[in-house]
Amino acid sequence: MRALSAAELLSVWERGFGLPPHERALSLLAMACPESSAGELSSLTIGERDGRLLTLREWTFGKELSALMTCPACENSLEVSFYVSDITVTPEAQAADTHSLYLNDYDVLFRLPNSTDLAALHGSVSVAEGERVLLARCLLSARKGDAEVGVSELPVEVLDAIAAEMDTLDPQANVQLEPECVHCGHRWKTTFDIESFFWSEIQAWAARTLREVHSLAQAYGWREAEILALSPQRRRFYLEMLAT
Repeated sequence: MRALSAAELLSVWERGFGLPPHERALSLLAMACPESSAGELSSLTIGERDGRLLTLREWTFGKELSALMTCPACENSLEVSFYVSDITVTPEAQAADTHSLYLNDYDVLFRLPNSTDLAALHGSVSVAEGERVLLARCLLSARKGDAEVGVSELPVEVLDAIAAEMDTLDPQANVQLEPECVHCGHRWKTTFDIESFFWSEIQAWAARTLREVHSLAQAYGWREAEILALSPQRRRFYLEMLAT
């Protein structure tokens, strides 16, 4: 995997318009991981994918992340800052292709979700329906005694145990933040989604960069590729001279 140039990042951003989140994530990784095929990237577990996105985000915008949140208790806004290292999770062991679970006489074989599974959730009308679709796709087999059973026949406690085991086996896929409100002291848990966070940063960066390109192209007659080849510091220096 490698860092992206300004021109490559703009290219990915432009292609990402109208794409669902999982396709935007794969588009970013495809540009940054030319050594991996589309199939290899799609088959990464969600945690493996998000780990790569975190690394790419650090290479692109730095180690620190800042997010605006609303306190659920007092409804005041607050800015929460943290570092990539704070939310990088190292799994206990190398992810295997299949995993097993035995509970209440049910013997279950499953795999971890990947981006192809997320694509299948597109159009789900509710979170519960999406969870059922995901489990049905990732469930390889389930037996009670000698009888084969489907995902719809599994009791809630077994389904919950499978979901909990998935979180344990692929911890980077479910990153939880625990911010504390500076206004009222309330603490709560919230899920951090690196894909949507990184993409919102890319959108803001792209809008700012294109404005800079427009200003420099108007002033100096340079082509977009020439301007993007300049470092951010040199672009800023030229823009400051234009403002004087």
